[in-house]
Amino acid sequence: MAGAALLLPLVTAPVAHADGKPGKDEKDKQPKPPAVMSMVGGELLGKPGTQVRLGAGAPVLPKELSARSWIVADAENGQVLAAHNAHWRLAPASTLKMLFADTLLPKIAKNRTHLVTSTELSGVGAGSSLVGLKEKQSYSVHDLWLGVFLRSGNDAVHVLSEMNGGVRKTVAEMNARAVELQALDTRVVTPDGYDAQGQVSSAYDLTLIARSGMQNADFRAYAATPRAAFPGEQKPGKKRETFEIQNTNRLLTGDFGVAPYQGIAGVKNGSTTHAGATFTGVAERNGRVLLVTVMNPSSKEQHAVYKEAARLLDWGFAAAGKVRPVGELVPPLSARTGDTREVTVPADEVPAAKPAVAAATEGRSGGAGVALAVAGGVLVLIAGAVFLVNRRWPTTASGARRRPRTAPPGPDVNP
Repeated sequence: MAGAALLLPLVTAPVAHADGKPGKDEKDKQPKPPAVMSMVGGELLGKPGTQVRLGAGAPVLPKELSARSWIVADAENGQVLAAHNAHWRLAPASTLKMLFADTLLPKIAKNRTHLVTSTELSGVGAGSSLVGLKEKQSYSVHDLWLGVFLRSGNDAVHVLSEMNGGVRKTVAEMNARAVELQALDTRVVTPDGYDAQGQVSSAYDLTLIARSGMQNADFRAYAATPRAAFPGEQKPGKKRETFEIQNTNRLLTGDFGVAPYQGIAGVKNGSTTHAGATFTGVAERNGRVLLVTVMNPSSKEQHAVYKEAARLLDWGFAAAGKVRPVGELVPPLSARTGDTREVTVPADEVPAAKPAVAAATEGRSGGAGVALAVAGGVLVLIAGAVFLVNRRWPTTASGARRRPRTAPPGPDVNP
C-alpha cells in the first residue's frame, strides 16, 4: 500500500551454498543479533532484523544481502533510509581506523617528519596488513596517513600512535571521541582494528564515525586517493626511491569481479578472522550523498562486502525521497550543548553496553537541525574518469568544529 510502513522480518546472516543461496541448516547455525539493542538514532534501529518503510514507487531492497549488519543513510540530513541489525555490536576490523583518523588527524601536523624505531613497530600484530615501514627510516606524517588509508597499514597506525603519546593514550582518546560522537556501541582496544577481545562497533557507529571524518578535508582526500607513491628504503649515497601503493577499497580502485563504483569517494574497508569483511563507503549521485556500512557478509560470492555495499547504494539512490526514514544519525554531543571541549575517558573506562540510550534519543537534532558548512573538493580518479565531489558536510549546530589540538613533542627528525 502506498505510504504504508513496511517492517521486514528478521533476516539472519545466511551462509551461501555453491549456488549462492543459503540452506536452512546453515542459517540456523548463524549467530543471532540481540533481541534488544541500543536505540540511539531511533526506536526501530534498536530492533533486530531489517527496518525499512517503503513509500509509493519505492524499490524493494536487494535480495542478495547476507551481511550480519548494514545501514544506508543520507550523509547530509542524517536520515537512515534502511538498516539491518544496525546496533549489533560486532568486530569492526580496519574500519575502526576511521575513528583513529578522526581522532588523530587534527593533532599531528602532516608536514612533520619522523624517524621510525624498532620499538614502535614491535606492537604490530602477527599477520597485520602493512605499508612496509622500516626502522631507522624517516617518513612524513603525510606518508604515514597514506599508509593508513590506502594500505590499511597497522605499522603506520602504531607509529602515529607513538607520536601521539603511545597506544594506551591513543586508545583512550579514541574511546572518548566515540562517546562525543554518540557512537556508544563502540569499544576500542587496539587502534588499528586488529582482533582483540571486547573490541566492537556497529554499522550505525561506523557510519556516524565516517560522517564525522568526512568533515575533515585531509580525511576526505586520503579516503579518496586510489594510489600514491610511497618512500622506499633510503640507501647511503643514493636517491631515495619510491614504490606505488594502491587503495584496498575495491569500490574505489576496482578489482577482478568488482567495478569501480561511480561517484565513490572513500571511505574504509577491513577484514580479519574474527570480523570477517567490513566496509563503510560514501558516494555521490545527482547531488545526493549516501553513506553505507556492511559488516560480515556470509555469502561465498567473491568480494561480497563490496558487491552488497554497491547494491545498497544503488537501492538508496533509487529509493531516496520514496521511503520514510527509520531513524537518524545523531549529532555529536557538542552539537546539542554548544560545548566544543573535548571529552576524556580513562584508558580502562569504555562506554557500557545498554539496550537503550535514552539521553541520546531525547531531543534529537541529527537531521536538518545540524548546520551545514562548505567543504573542499576531492578529485577521485577511477577507471579513466574523473568524478568531482564538492560537498557540504554537517558540523555542529553552532557551526563550530573541534578546536585544533597542538601536537605533542616527539622524537622527530628533519632530514
